[in-house]
Amino acid sequence: MGALARNRKRIDESLTSYSSSPLSPNSRIPKRPKLFSPPLQPPTRPASNRAVARVSRYPPPQPSRRVHAPCKPEKFSSVSSPSRGACPPEERSGDDEGMGNTFSRLLEVYNQAKKEALTTIPDRSKEKEVIRLDEEDDEQNRVSEDSSVEEVVDLGDDEPEELELERRKKQQPSDFTTLTVNGSSLRVEAAEKMRELMSLDPEDLPRYKKLIEEVERKSTPKLKQLGFEIQVAENKRALFESLRPKKKKPVDEAPVEPFILLKEEEKAVVDRAFSNVNRRKVLVSHENSNIQITGELLQCLRPRAWLNDEVINVYLELLKEREKRDPKKYLKCHFFNTFFYKKLIGGRSGYDYKAVKRWTTQRKLGYSLIDCDKIFVPIHKEIHWCLAVINKADQKFQYLDSLGGRDAKVMQHLARYYVDEVKDKCGKDIDVSFWEFECVEDLPEQENGFDCGVFMIKYADFYSRGLDLCFHQKHMPYFRLRTAKEILQLRAD
Repeated sequence: MGALARNRKRIDESLTSYSSSPLSPNSRIPKRPKLFSPPLQPPTRPASNRAVARVSRYPPPQPSRRVHAPCKPEKFSSVSSPSRGACPPEERSGDDEGMGNTFSRLLEVYNQAKKEALTTIPDRSKEKEVIRLDEEDDEQNRVSEDSSVEEVVDLGDDEPEELELERRKKQQPSDFTTLTVNGSSLRVEAAEKMRELMSLDPEDLPRYKKLIEEVERKSTPKLKQLGFEIQVAENKRALFESLRPKKKKPVDEAPVEPFILLKEEEKAVVDRAFSNVNRRKVLVSHENSNIQITGELLQCLRPRAWLNDEVINVYLELLKEREKRDPKKYLKCHFFNTFFYKKLIGGRSGYDYKAVKRWTTQRKLGYSLIDCDKIFVPIHKEIHWCLAVINKADQKFQYLDSLGGRDAKVMQHLARYYVDEVKDKCGKDIDVSFWEFECVEDLPEQENGFDCGVFMIKYADFYSRGLDLCFHQKHMPYFRLRTAKEILQLRAD
């Protein structure tokens, strides 16, 4: 540490002597002459900090000599205003004219290349030609009315490229036509342009023919397959059309008896029965069924009312009595009441024949069910009435719903019942496996929510006559009045 201190002291003394003593004849002279020499600084008082005192003893830096060399001007820089890195004004005075000429020549080359590029665009027939006019004729320049030629004013070589692009965009819609189809706009080529494109060159005709043949070769098998499928579908439709049952006869061709108009005195009797005065009064009493019809029960036959069990059961009894009066005119039928089917399927396991076994004894009916052509079973589904028919004449189990519903389970239960009934009453085993289960279609359907009961009893009325169901929703008001009249008379016509 002592040696290092002594060396440092010697270095400091030498530096001090160099900075304070004048140049000696043996001292080193720099190669480059100095333009100016700064005045010698008087010795300063050493600072307290030794490092700062040492730095202050060094000679001040000498300014470097400027070297005159050619410099490249900045691109598109102003000649009059020098920029960073440009030559000094005193050295650039002789080159101002040369640089201006160079920039002018570059601008001329650019404009010449631009013109040559525009002239190289190929001319097409029926297209617009751009004619550049001199600036002296600016007032007379205008767009020509000819669709194939358009005059465009030349704004000079210094015209911005944006204006040129905008002018070209404005020229494009002339080759197109806007069509409006169903509120939507379609941009299609103009008629002349389309004719030009559609016209074929005779030399290209063989190539187009070959292309058309190739398209036909690829599409012909698909078209044949599609035609075959269409033919098969048409045959199926014709087959289903032939199997579809024929439409029912119109009401005009139906018999007159089911639609006999009521007389005025008959309407008056029905109106009195519907009055509130007779609501608690027993209007009629049916002895065979032991059912009494009061004015309140008869109110269900008024418009927009739901039929009740008493009115339905009395009317079905009247239909059976009508058959007995004139057996030759009507089919031999049996009419179960509205409680039969609920009793039949009300057992613990569902179907229960024993619950209804005594309903059809010979002593009660005077005949056997196997002798009947049709057996009618009213079906009540909470708030909707339907009708099931055991049609022995046609060997069918039928289901009729005025709302177009289907219920195969009802027909299965009735098929099982019919087999058990015949075996119990006649001791015969019959096979109904080949009988048809039919949910009748093309039948009159209701168009409201309260006429299902009237539709159901009229299904039974027309089928018991051997007639087709040739009535409609519009007949329901009449059928309500007629049913009320027949119940009050205890006679079905």
